[in-house]
Amino acid sequence: MTSPLQPSLAWRIFRHVVLMSGAVVFLLPFVWMVSTSLKPADEIFTEGLRLLPERWAAIENYRRALTDVPLLRYLWNGVLVCAAILVLQIVVALPAAYCFAKLKFAGKRLSWTLVMLSLMIPFQATAIPLYIMLYHAGLLDTLAALVIPFIASAFGIFLLRQFIAGVPDDLIHAARLDGMREFELVWRVIMPAAKPALIAFSIFSVVWHWNDYFWPLLVINTMDLATPPLGTMFFKNEEAGTDFGPLMAGTVIITLPLLVFFLIAQKRFIEGVTLSGVKG
Repeated sequence: MTSPLQPSLAWRIFRHVVLMSGAVVFLLPFVWMVSTSLKPADEIFTEGLRLLPERWAAIENYRRALTDVPLLRYLWNGVLVCAAILVLQIVVALPAAYCFAKLKFAGKRLSWTLVMLSLMIPFQATAIPLYIMLYHAGLLDTLAALVIPFIASAFGIFLLRQFIAGVPDDLIHAARLDGMREFELVWRVIMPAAKPALIAFSIFSVVWHWNDYFWPLLVINTMDLATPPLGTMFFKNEEAGTDFGPLMAGTVIITLPLLVFFLIAQKRFIEGVTLSGVKG
């Protein structure tokens, strides 16, 4: 007999069917991308639904993806940009989040309101002023132009503040009694305690900036400075054209690091998002 507090078998089956259906919808483009990367050009637009090719062209497609354009260079640019952005965001966001969560200072409420308001402003609304600023600074068409606009992250401050608010005050008082100053306390006490939230934010940040196409398209003109999504455009325009096999092979290679990164940090990511969401 089913407990009144437990869902019925029919409801559980229905729930799982809905979830699995949603998963299929989201995964289908990725499955099709991998399938296309394995096919020769004459099989990509044939009639009928066929995931596996009749004649395998995987080696040729992936070889062209790696050799026709400097794809490894694009991947390295992506790693440099994402790593630089993430490190600088943490350097700014962690002390700011600690101040909002644990300290009292004049203008705290107003400052927090401004942080929340900045979350509502789309990046595209500030793109032109940022572009003009970088132009006058002589930083257009450099990797620095891809990093500087994202150093301060309102979302990072918000996420970390929610987590740090749940860190026991006794831990902070004990660190102060041991002679730690506030800045030292942030990096030696708060940072290890907030590791789940930091990992969750790291995934959000890396995925966002690894996949960013809009901003690199505005500020980068040199092919060797392209990030992975922009490099895909260069590859399509100059090498692949309408040959979607090598193009999809390059896209698979670009997507793979994100998948590996998320699978490695999946447990901490879920923990960080969950705990940050329940802190006041």
